Amino acid sequence: MNILSVPEDRQCLDSIQLRQLEQSFRQWVQDTPRWDVSLSRRRILVIFLLIRYTGAKLNEVLAIDPFLDIDPERQVIVFRDSAQGAGHDGREVPISGELSGELGAMLAEHDFREFMRANSSVDPGFVRRKFYERAEACGMPKEMGGPEIIRRSRAVELMRGNMPLPAVQVLLGHSTPNLTSSYVSFSEDEIKAVAKHFMEKESSRRTSARNSFYGKIQGLQRGDIQTMVDLSTLEGQRVTTVITNDSAERLGLKEGKLITAEVKAPWVILEKSQREPASTAENRFEGVVEGINKGKVNTEYIVRISEGTRLCSIVTTESSQRLNLGIGDRVWAVFNCFAVVLHVD
Repeated sequence: MNILSVPEDRQCLDSIQLRQLEQSFRQWVQDTPRWDVSLSRRRILVIFLLIRYTGAKLNEVLAIDPFLDIDPERQVIVFRDSAQGAGHDGREVPISGELSGELGAMLAEHDFREFMRANSSVDPGFVRRKFYERAEACGMPKEMGGPEIIRRSRAVELMRGNMPLPAVQVLLGHSTPNLTSSYVSFSEDEIKAVAKHFMEKESSRRTSARNSFYGKIQGLQRGDIQTMVDLSTLEGQRVTTVITNDSAERLGLKEGKLITAEVKAPWVILEKSQREPASTAENRFEGVVEGINKGKVNTEYIVRISEGTRLCSIVTTESSQRLNLGIGDRVWAVFNCFAVVLHVD
């Protein structure tokens, strides 16, 4: 079954539980006074971190040569076919600068480096037992700490973070990414760049904007004062914005450039309609209401507009009462081109 199709009877961990599990591993490494035990536990921590942040399979992680396949400078992990071994091309998976720095520092430490070289083989059964123990230490059923659960949880976490489905599929090593929903072709390098962008964004969380589209500029129409920019995402969404010509030049915009478009939640207007609304808003997306958070003054709606993309809209509670939306209702989320802010990383 596709790891990205998670029916209700297939369990996975949420981001908070994944964080608890990671903290449990880190504390476990520190809880022994014996240096040899600490080194052994640190190796298990590395295995966990690779599965947790790359979504790789356990056998893929155990097959890597950490000194050849972990590249802290390029911030990538190379997973190779176990039959090929080191020295052959493999699947490159980007990691955040934070994780890359941590792995690089551990592998540069003399004692840990010598331990890894002297103990290159790891029993998968032993790894699984330690994963189960950490899950139980967090008060979870032990099976929730299994590598397959962590891998599936990572996929769901990335998609809930609005990483496009094709990028998640490439990250997890799917041989046939689903690009049928996108009307624009992205190269393999561009898909990797999309994945890398989301990794760094997840690590830094520097923006307060809830709604973010990452994609490629498909068209630029320059006017006397302003420029219209058309952006296409991997999942086929089209976002239009208008910025000043000075801003377009300062950002170095050109067709084919990868860029982020952000829209703040109060600028997203919801319309309850079965048909596309007749609106002057250039950006119109049909979706399904997935979440509602009602307050005294404002109400927040989460609208799924594709398998991997969700929009947040904040309206007054008085307006929400007139809309009378419920979970599962179909709705249109619209915003005009002047509500979109562009960012170049």
